[in-house]
Amino acid sequence: MAKKTSTRAADAYASFGRYTIAVLVPCFNEEAAIGKVVRDFRAALPEASVFVYDNNSTDGTAAAARAGGAEVFQEKHQGKGFVVRRMFTDVEADIYVLVDGDATYDAPSARKMIAGMLTDRLDMVVATRVHRQQSAYRAGHVAGNRLLTGFVASVFGPSFNDMLSGYRVFSRRFVKSFPLLSSGFEIETELTIHALELGLAVAEIDTPYYARAEGSSSKLNTWRDGFRILGTIIRLYRAERPLSLFGAIGLAFAIASVGFAIPVFVTYFETGLVPRLPTALLSTGLMVIAFLSISVGLVLDTVTRGRREAKLFAYLSHRAPGEERRRGRR
Repeated sequence: MAKKTSTRAADAYASFGRYTIAVLVPCFNEEAAIGKVVRDFRAALPEASVFVYDNNSTDGTAAAARAGGAEVFQEKHQGKGFVVRRMFTDVEADIYVLVDGDATYDAPSARKMIAGMLTDRLDMVVATRVHRQQSAYRAGHVAGNRLLTGFVASVFGPSFNDMLSGYRVFSRRFVKSFPLLSSGFEIETELTIHALELGLAVAEIDTPYYARAEGSSSKLNTWRDGFRILGTIIRLYRAERPLSLFGAIGLAFAIASVGFAIPVFVTYFETGLVPRLPTALLSTGLMVIAFLSISVGLVLDTVTRGRREAKLFAYLSHRAPGEERRRGRR
């Protein structure tokens, strides 16, 4: 079995030249690192084209990327989500490698990730970061990543070990059917939940993770971006699990309604009177809200099912990894 697996992997490596591979690098003020990123990926993937999308940098990021040999484009809307949306829309390829421009990710690992995708016909391969240097990943980011990853797993099912990794490989059918809506660093969360929601074939591969180059600084803010990502998860939960959300809200109102109603009924059965009229009205109102909330959940669940089917049809309209060239189509 091991020999057969290694043979399939070798065949996948040998087939790289048959596919168009695009390395997508979103950048904002990465002059100190972007040249190294472009050179490293051109060396690791000589078959690939490297596309750098500059997001209103105020330093020499664009010039450094061109000097390294990348094709450089501009995206004026500020935010990583906008940049990734533009790249997914503009670039045509069979295989997409998405990586940050800060030189913290291991370029040679891309070949292993692509080979895994082709061998097992996966739609997304995520690079799980293995820290090579103590300064590579701040403790607050580690804790936040684990917390958010655990939350997504509890809501949407088993997730990845490194949900916020910015280093991923995608099939064409994933990229061209992904309805990207986020604008900032929540993009990794949205990519992950999209794959989990549709039950797509995905995998993780351990890759080295390095400290930033000297002169380069992180654009992440632990608390600000953590709350934004958490807000994205809650919005996606509302959109993808409306019956669970509004059903839980309706159940809470129904329990509160019953709690207020019990003393009113006890008094009524004992005396035949309803002296607590405001409490009775409150209980009735809460029960009405409970039924309305559950009804909204049922309606939105039907809408969500239709949206999910539409996304699945869009996904199925593209061929599986490996089939594009075999059948002479992209």
